[in-house]
Amino acid sequence: MRTATPSRAMRLAAVASQAYRRVFAASRLAPLLSRPNPVHRTGYDLDVVVRRIAHEAEDVVSLTLAPTDGYPLPAWLPGAHLDVFLPSGRQRQYSLCGNPNDRSVYRIAVRRMADGDGGSREIHDGLSEGDLLRVRGPRNAFSLVGTADAYLFVAGGIGITPILPMVRACHERGAPWRLVYLGRSRTSMPFLAELERHDGAVDIRPDDEYGPPDLAAILSHAPRGAAVCLCGPPPLMAPAQRIMRSVNPSGSLHAERFSPPTVAGGQPFAIHLRRSDITVEVGAAESALAAIRRALPDVTYSCRQGFCGTCRVRVLDGEVEHRDRLLTDTQRRDSMLVCVSRAAAGPLVLDL
Repeated sequence: MRTATPSRAMRLAAVASQAYRRVFAASRLAPLLSRPNPVHRTGYDLDVVVRRIAHEAEDVVSLTLAPTDGYPLPAWLPGAHLDVFLPSGRQRQYSLCGNPNDRSVYRIAVRRMADGDGGSREIHDGLSEGDLLRVRGPRNAFSLVGTADAYLFVAGGIGITPILPMVRACHERGAPWRLVYLGRSRTSMPFLAELERHDGAVDIRPDDEYGPPDLAAILSHAPRGAAVCLCGPPPLMAPAQRIMRSVNPSGSLHAERFSPPTVAGGQPFAIHLRRSDITVEVGAAESALAAIRRALPDVTYSCRQGFCGTCRVRVLDGEVEHRDRLLTDTQRRDSMLVCVSRAAAGPLVLDL
């Protein structure tokens, strides 16, 4: 039997992959099988084309992404996000903010962060309509609670992105809901026009008109037993749990942040990077990832919150205090997510 050439094998694999996607997309079970959750990947790495780039607010653009092969995109639920692989090699995560019922495109929105690490600037300055990108997902670490009697959504700035599909879902199912949308000014707040059709249920509160937000007052007005979904910058997120317990103990708080959490109860420790033969010191208030990046700035990472697995590293020696939401007990025997996990005692030796 003649052995297939590599190029022919690649063509056959591509045909098989497309056939699988055709069958999967047509299946009545597709929405269930592709339902994202905090630790489950759909298994898809997809090539997409940037169909449209739109200015949504000051320093905010949206990207409409379409599949290159024409097949329906994997199904997703409100709160899901995509891993986006940028031309530079950076991997970043962005919430899906379009319509879950439209599987012909995905939509994400990105705010330019002048003091960030370059991902948002690359999207704003380097991408054009027609460019190709690789994405992975969708995955969900911020699922909309489906059993609540009522919902209060609180969004700060670009935190509106995962909230938009949640609002749509509640509106379509007829569930009682209210949105409080916070921001510096109306010019900085994306998607205001899309929210106009929900007049009466949406409370727009820019700081330059209303002053700094009173989170305690906002949360106290949630109906008894309501699900409160909160997404925004660290100053908004940090006191939310404490305030919620005080002013609305019968409700439940569900939150997503766009920046790494503050290190709680950390102790300084050392990490030896075996392959690089470098030892770095990790401060009590910083992550292992931050310390490693001082020595290896190109080390791979993404969510910085312990649920995507991008920064997983093999542990060669030492005891780890695992703080992630992803690894199984078996995986934790010899690896760690350096964005959140730390040394339990003494130094660590990592395969870097």
